[in-house]
Amino acid sequence: MITNRRQFLRDASLSLGSLGLLSSTVALAAESKKKADGVPGPSFAKKSKMRLGIVTYNIAMDWDVPTIIKNCTEAKFEGVELRTGHKHGVETTLGKAQRAEVKKRFADSPVALWSLGSAFDYHTPDQAKLKKDIEATKEYILLAQEVGATGVKVRPNGLPKEVPVEKTLEQIGRALRELGDFGAAHGQQIRMEVHGGGTSLVPNAKTILDHANHPNVGACWNSNQTDLQGDGWDQNFNLIKKKIFTVHMRDIYLEEYPFRKLLNGLVESGFTGFTFAEIPESSDPIRVMKYFRSLWLAYQGLL
Repeated sequence: MITNRRQFLRDASLSLGSLGLLSSTVALAAESKKKADGVPGPSFAKKSKMRLGIVTYNIAMDWDVPTIIKNCTEAKFEGVELRTGHKHGVETTLGKAQRAEVKKRFADSPVALWSLGSAFDYHTPDQAKLKKDIEATKEYILLAQEVGATGVKVRPNGLPKEVPVEKTLEQIGRALRELGDFGAAHGQQIRMEVHGGGTSLVPNAKTILDHANHPNVGACWNSNQTDLQGDGWDQNFNLIKKKIFTVHMRDIYLEEYPFRKLLNGLVESGFTGFTFAEIPESSDPIRVMKYFRSLWLAYQGLL
């Protein structure tokens, strides 16, 4: 009896130990898979300092400034990029008193007016038009300063077929350098959207930023499918991750794009700026925005 009891206890201890080892092995394997898939680990949430906002294109294109502030506050979005041409009316036609009113409305609210979204681009081979667009952008930078924004989004919008690609990329970069100087003098960043046929390819965007070579000029990462081309998403992201000033995100549920990996990569690179939801309009926008925010938090391990 004594021998049998000892044998039983020894066998039970070995079995329990094996189970413990198996549990640990399973847990480690699961954690390794999470890391491989870009899923945040237990400490990830403590490192995230990013903020969430909206681009008025398109979900808020018909909202005036009070409505933008009201809806963003209700959905717990912290900031906004006001795309030109929308109902908010924050345009260069505003007088000084109107600009001061816009600034005060946002300053008195929990919503930051972070960026003005222009449609200026600098790829045209027409040098007169290029000069005109640069000067118009400067007026927009002054508007951004006076309404309390922190920067202006600009963009390239393509590569003219009749001009060598490298020449166009250099031209855009030189224009951005001039605007970087002007923006710095007025407390405004220049945020180049990774946008347009050919210019949305991240290596070309990097070349533009290299030609600009200005600390006040950075990228607005645009979450394009072209981010996956060439050497792949990771390589493309690493090319300009230290020059990302703001981020545009499409519907975050889209499985065609690695949004979880994007958010993880931004945090790991030390990004602390705004990620903006650039999503379609909706008949139930607050509900959509709340869902977007929940996924945004969950993908960072904050829920």
